[in-house]
Amino acid sequence: STSDDIPYNIEGNIPYVITCVIISFGLPLTLLAIYSLYSQVQSNNVAPIFIINLLISDIFQFCYMIVGVAKPEDLIVVIFLIIYCFGLMVSVGFMVCIALERYLIIAWPLWYRVRRTIKSSLVICVVVWILPLVHVLILYVLFGTSFIIFAVFLLIPFPLLIFFLGGTLKALSAAISVSSDEKRRIVGMLVLVLLIYTLLFLPTIIMFILAEEARDNDTFTSLIVILLRFSPLADLILYFFMRKGVIDKLLASLCCCRKDSDDNSRSSV
Repeated sequence: STSDDIPYNIEGNIPYVITCVIISFGLPLTLLAIYSLYSQVQSNNVAPIFIINLLISDIFQFCYMIVGVAKPEDLIVVIFLIIYCFGLMVSVGFMVCIALERYLIIAWPLWYRVRRTIKSSLVICVVVWILPLVHVLILYVLFGTSFIIFAVFLLIPFPLLIFFLGGTLKALSAAISVSSDEKRRIVGMLVLVLLIYTLLFLPTIIMFILAEEARDNDTFTSLIVILLRFSPLADLILYFFMRKGVIDKLLASLCCCRKDSDDNSRSSV
């Protein structure tokens, strides 16, 4: 394979500049967020563990972006492309873990309190890291860089993310042990995870599942690649949902605006 055959390796001034900006801001902020979340991990607070691992998977994506900017030999690009695909798979895996954890807090709070431990969370993390690694290695050995199979793998979490959000909204009123601020933060995080997946990952999946003619469209491919490269920056927003204060005030104000709008519409009727 050559770098010209790789959809992720896009030439052009605009993608190049955008990639440089993403690396310049995203990489240091991601490292700071990992350090900050690591200091919050305690025996009774395992929630940051999945987000820490999500941000670590983003570092793999930054590594490929740096290599793409440096424009090394084709073999090095292919190697880092495999690392990039691995990072994307792990990233999606931890997005599912985050959504599942938020769902369990609302739908099964008693079970979650008993089962949530640092040990169980770390076991899940190891599984999430190993499965994509095995998949990528087998995929590359048997099929080379087969992006259709890669896309199918990334598509599997989509119905799970929808289910977790729907189940959480359905069980929201019955979760009396969870505070209103926590409920808003959980729903906000689930909505954000689904938006990140839908807006940034799903277009890439569609591109690889579509016919070769669609992937040969340079403008379309460049746009999709640029969108996907924003995913590490989007993941940083999840970090702020783990911190109480500003996000709580923002979500509360949004809920108040929606409530006032509903009241006005009812009064007008």
